[in-house]
Amino acid sequence: MKALQYLKILLYPFSLLYGLVMWIRNRLYDSGTLTAVSFDIPMIAVGNLSVGGTGKTPHVEYLIRLLKENYAVATLSRGYNRKTRGFFLADEDSTAAQLGDEPMQFHQKFPDISVCVGEERMLAVPELLRERQETQVILLDDAFQHRSIKPGKNILVTEYNRPFTRDHVVPFGRLREGRKGYERADVIIVSKCPADMTAADKQALEREIAPLPHQRLFFTCLQYGALYEMLSGQPVSATANASVLLVCGIARPSPLVQHLKDQYQEVFLLPFPDHYYYSNNDLEKIARELKGLPGDEKVVVTTEKDAVRLHLLQPRLEELGLQMAVIPVEISFLFGEGYSFNNYIFDYIEGAAT
Repeated sequence: MKALQYLKILLYPFSLLYGLVMWIRNRLYDSGTLTAVSFDIPMIAVGNLSVGGTGKTPHVEYLIRLLKENYAVATLSRGYNRKTRGFFLADEDSTAAQLGDEPMQFHQKFPDISVCVGEERMLAVPELLRERQETQVILLDDAFQHRSIKPGKNILVTEYNRPFTRDHVVPFGRLREGRKGYERADVIIVSKCPADMTAADKQALEREIAPLPHQRLFFTCLQYGALYEMLSGQPVSATANASVLLVCGIARPSPLVQHLKDQYQEVFLLPFPDHYYYSNNDLEKIARELKGLPGDEKVVVTTEKDAVRLHLLQPRLEELGLQMAVIPVEISFLFGEGYSFNNYIFDYIEGAAT
């Protein structure tokens, strides 16, 4: 523990330097020295101040579900850790290697929307609009620090157990920029809250975050769905006596681990790095770990984000007879404020379209 404390002290000057660089960059955008491009179409950016683990993806999916019945929706992501470069628009043959795991997840779950990726988003937007002229709303995924585009609304997601107010700039902490970056947000969402969060806890966080007059503050919790088999999509039934092997490469698996522990007798975590691309050797390791679990009822559980990467190894999965149960996750607004959030989004889009 002392060694870790000493290491953090040594890293603090680097955090100050990185924070200064980001502060200068933001000041250049704020002053107009660096220009941000606006487009004549409603755009909503969803992102965070930290390096990951806030539950951003389920919030993007919430917006997709909210909007896709009334508008032609497109998502634009960087496509982190994909094997392609430049602008790429998803089609029926696309894979996680081409899109990245999160965009591929959007594409699989919502095949009726446009999903695209591009490192230079200010160049990707015109390409998207040229390819999908019917697009009415663009959701910019993980774009809070991508300031070359000026969205109509900026949604900042921060985690209940580690809000940006208690964090520091990397490498001393997990923030991509200084805390004051929150001022650019139009909406702040505190994610991964306890489902039974009290009004007193809510008020304490409201005082701590201290939203500015133009900002709206909401609180959400995670809701996990029923297990389904990764390749077939069929429901997976597992009793409370099952031993579960959780295989995941996500930034903060602890809420999922706790959820599974509440549901099943034994839960074992086999972690991998965030956005990790699995290999055939990994599958063999998973099969060995599964075999070694106690009890007669055993199940491998993974996340939706991991599933799109694991799907690349379908032939080997079938050879091993390794069935992967996927657990879906959605978000729910607390304190009955989902209706207010929905109206806020609809009012923006309708106003921007006129």
